[in-house]
Amino acid sequence: MATTTIARDVHVPVDGGAKSTRRQNAERGFKAPKELTDSLQQVLVDLIELHVQGKQAHWNVVGKNFRDLHLQLDEIIDAAREFSDQVAERMRALHAVPDGRSDTVAATTTLPEYPNGEIDTAETVDLITVRLEATVGCMREVHDAVDEADPTSADILHAIIAALEQYAWMVSAENRKATAK
Repeated sequence: MATTTIARDVHVPVDGGAKSTRRQNAERGFKAPKELTDSLQQVLVDLIELHVQGKQAHWNVVGKNFRDLHLQLDEIIDAAREFSDQVAERMRALHAVPDGRSDTVAATTTLPEYPNGEIDTAETVDLITVRLEATVGCMREVHDAVDEADPTSADILHAIIAALEQYAWMVSAENRKATAK
């Protein structure tokens, strides 16, 4: 077999060395059925849109308690970006091809459009809460089908739902009044 030297005493086959083994090969593992792929794709676009809308809110929020909300939006944005990456990579592991292109996201997201311009902190709290809850709503809507097709993907959704619901609670608390005893 022809080899090439890439470092001292390290020889790699000229063909790159990629070979099948008798062990389970990830390229022949579980392949997502279309319904699972479609469900994960919908979750993906909503998470990407949540990230983008969170940035819009972050840049344009003004008013009382600005700094705290500005920083809290950063946390949500980072989480949404991380969650979208987890979902997209899960799709790839299931031999599906995620589509996070901006035109696809804009055309297929279930989130309402975010308003343009400066927005007061109290209104921003309400707008972001609605978007967090809409993203969770999408995940809950597809959950049963995802769980039936692939419990591992459903576990990923569970963790994301828990985190986003906590963010929704924490953000919305900013505008709530204590209930009378």
